[in-house]
Amino acid sequence: MESTFFDIDEKILEKSEEALRNAEKSFKRIDEITEYNQQKVLKAFIDNHVSETQLWGSSGYGYGDPGRETADRIAAQCFGGEDALIRYSFTCGTHTLGIALFGLLRTGDTMLCITGRPYDTICPVMGMDGADGQGSLGDFGIKYMQCDLTKDGRIDLDAVRKTLKENKIKLVYIQRSRGYTLRDSLSVKDIGEAVKAVKEVSGAWVMVDNCYGEFAEKTEPLSAGADLIVGSLIKNPGGGVAKCGGYMAGKKELIELCSYRMTTPSLGREVGATLGSTRDILMGLFHSPHVVGEAMKTAVFAASLFENLGFETTPRSDETRHDIIQAIKLKNSENLIAFCQGLQKGSPVDSYVTPEPWDMPGYPCKVIMAAGAFTSGSSIELSADAPLREPYAVWMQGGLNFHSGKIGIMLAAQEVLRRM
Repeated sequence: MESTFFDIDEKILEKSEEALRNAEKSFKRIDEITEYNQQKVLKAFIDNHVSETQLWGSSGYGYGDPGRETADRIAAQCFGGEDALIRYSFTCGTHTLGIALFGLLRTGDTMLCITGRPYDTICPVMGMDGADGQGSLGDFGIKYMQCDLTKDGRIDLDAVRKTLKENKIKLVYIQRSRGYTLRDSLSVKDIGEAVKAVKEVSGAWVMVDNCYGEFAEKTEPLSAGADLIVGSLIKNPGGGVAKCGGYMAGKKELIELCSYRMTTPSLGREVGATLGSTRDILMGLFHSPHVVGEAMKTAVFAASLFENLGFETTPRSDETRHDIIQAIKLKNSENLIAFCQGLQKGSPVDSYVTPEPWDMPGYPCKVIMAAGAFTSGSSIELSADAPLREPYAVWMQGGLNFHSGKIGIMLAAQEVLRRM
């Protein structure tokens, strides 16, 4: 490998060549998944007769917006659902998840999270972390329960069955990705086994936080029996094109309930001007399988390179992947900060900026983030973030194209070695 435009140390170049050789088998597997999912998405566009006139959107109430309705049908088909909502009015993944939870749960209901403590920003929605009085689920008399994962990071199916038998549970919540933990992300097969365990003993709905997992496999959690999946458009399904937004897909009756929380009872999905966003939503969704494939290759390369440099990674470079996230244990805060600052140097936007740890809203400790993105906070673009706490791991994700993502990873490695 030769770096024509970047001053990269010879050791990093040599280790990167080795990392690429080691990644060949994983790259081939990713290409097969990308090919399958790209055909699936293209077929959804063709089946739903997308036309140029649908791309420009509506204003005012947004009644009868054909582009909005077509985008919903395409999202449903792509994710294997009976129905879907895909909107710019969902401000982020946490907001979309919150809308779904409030749409489905009522006072006196109980929800059960079976993947341990959820991601930091969603906890206050459920009434955790001192969120009393902010309008959380807890404020409305909705109870939260939790089944912790096993010691090896798997869903404890026996504990799930026992809890469901002993309690009246309305909704079971699954977080597919790892959040700021080092447990494995869940495969669609893992989710299917959990859904089966739930349905054996309960009529509870199963909702999956699908963030970071879309198009990482050939199937989505709805095909494994989940009732509803939810995600963000500035992650996988936005393809690096959508500027904001989220989606939910699943059973028609659940989507209808969520639509009344999205807007207001009686109006539901019938209102909501798209204001020109339809083009970005559809174009991003179309590009998404390819972009996810590029992000997964970037993650594999990062794992392979840092393994060569003596660091522990999860997943390892040769493991099958179920989302776009790569965790690297960097041993101390100095290495963690160096990684993020090096990665920033390889960003197309704000490459000259030096990331520093800060008190980020929604997180209990200082967090450092590297993200030189065309869309603020877009984690389908190459980015990395980490709380400054043990085990001093960085969680890296994204990469709109592998060739630029590779340079960012190499610069991150060089910065870590330079400061060691």
